[in-house]
Amino acid sequence: MSVAEINCCPGTLAEGYSGYSITALRHVFNGRKVSHLLPYDAPQKNEQDSEKFLENRKRISISGAQEKLSFLLDKNKLRLTREGEQGTHILKPIPRDLKKVDQVPANEHLTMVVACQVYGILTAPCALIFFRNGEPAFITKRFDLRGDGTKWAKEDFATLAEKTSETDGPNYKYGLSYEEIGQLIRRYVPASKVEMDKYFCLVLFNYLFSNGDAHLKNFSLLENESGDYFLSPAYDLVNTRIHVSDQDFALERGLFADDYRSQTAKKYGFPGRQDFLELARRLGMEKKRAEKLMQPFIIYQDRVETLVARSFLDDGAKKDYLWDYRSRCYRINS
Repeated sequence: MSVAEINCCPGTLAEGYSGYSITALRHVFNGRKVSHLLPYDAPQKNEQDSEKFLENRKRISISGAQEKLSFLLDKNKLRLTREGEQGTHILKPIPRDLKKVDQVPANEHLTMVVACQVYGILTAPCALIFFRNGEPAFITKRFDLRGDGTKWAKEDFATLAEKTSETDGPNYKYGLSYEEIGQLIRRYVPASKVEMDKYFCLVLFNYLFSNGDAHLKNFSLLENESGDYFLSPAYDLVNTRIHVSDQDFALERGLFADDYRSQTAKKYGFPGRQDFLELARRLGMEKKRAEKLMQPFIIYQDRVETLVARSFLDDGAKKDYLWDYRSRCYRINS
């Protein structure tokens, strides 16, 4: 889909828009009338713009392998931050060295929208945005900034688990289980029972939507006004199977801290309903509560199909996305 053919909001995926809807502008851009077109060419397309991007990447402190650029909302326009400025938004252009690499921004945007609109998961406000040549990028509003521009304290679970590349090697962010992340939530979060429900749903969602890169740095705790910590809005949600041949889970130990496998996992080679109920039990949930939380993930959601159809993925990627979703629905019901 070219920029000229837009008929759905690049933020909410609501129909009947050739740019951002009022809802998208309110959530992602503080209600300002921001264009869905950036005043830059895509990286590598314009020498002068490429120099600006290179300089910007030297200053941004956001971790992760994918290229990220720091942008500032200046009145009604987005621009690259300059030295000494605090960015308000993070932009992720099309990355490199992946299958169907041009589909990555639309994939991440769709997955974030599905998490929020279908499953009620609190996500970082985000949208698609386009360079002057029509190339898409994923943009997200920073959720770690106070109203005065200073930062809320934020800790990812690699830090909380005291894992670094120096102590645990290059794959340090994968060296735990989802059960052990839950143990860290119980240790560091005062309202851990409420946050554990949110965490359990996020683990389920990542499995259902084939996010094989949900590692320790993609879960965080965020400070609130009382100085307590809670699970941050979800971020970096993407169907990785469209782009790489990865495992069911990013973490090396999978769901559990030990070698537990349900009869389903032993028989079919993939986790199913009993595995997630066992995870819930280990996270301190009653079975009745866990089954209630699982219900939306077990039922096939027609709304997912609607959002996929409206998304900015190409037709081939849309088919792959829905195939993966249907396959994982079957698995969770097993």
